[in-house]
Amino acid sequence: MGIELLPPSVLDKFEVAENHHAASILQTDFAVEWDDLTTMLSAFTLRRSDIETPGGSQSRISASIDAFFYERGWNEHDFKIRVEADGVTKLSPTHKVDYFKNRVAIETEWNSKDPFYDRDLTTFRLLFELNVISVGVIITRATELQDIFVTLGRGKSFGNSTTHMGKLIPKLENRASGGCPVLAFGIKKAAYDPNS
Repeated sequence: MGIELLPPSVLDKFEVAENHHAASILQTDFAVEWDDLTTMLSAFTLRRSDIETPGGSQSRISASIDAFFYERGWNEHDFKIRVEADGVTKLSPTHKVDYFKNRVAIETEWNSKDPFYDRDLTTFRLLFELNVISVGVIITRATELQDIFVTLGRGKSFGNSTTHMGKLIPKLENRASGGCPVLAFGIKKAAYDPNS
């Protein structure tokens, strides 16, 4: 496993899961993307004010992650895939990936319904099989954050049926991403700043 390649500042603040040596591949073959990812994660702080502010279409937490990656040349990418049989289109799946750069795809799932993990992992599998991506990354939250949400009176907004590592890890272990290397990060209590 390559999780030990991550800086201590990331391991302190994030629960990490991987399959198919994703961390080793990222660090070795995609050094710039690895640096972007580890820099963002090392600097990340989960602010109390961001949790307490309703998200609407996008939370302040997701927006801050967006800003970091967009400033470094990552872009949302809409992959258009068409499957044909004898010249007839049978399936035309498309899916937007939150951040894409040099064969690395990253999805942020802060507070979505847990079926979004199925969508993300299926997309990673398909794009990997088509030789479009080499690694998929998911940034989400650790299950342990629920204690903080309850304390702040936001427990119902961040319920058990929303995205957290307790929902994601079984899907990774059941090979929902096929052969695609996937690295997943769940924000832990250690990243939380109650005074900001």
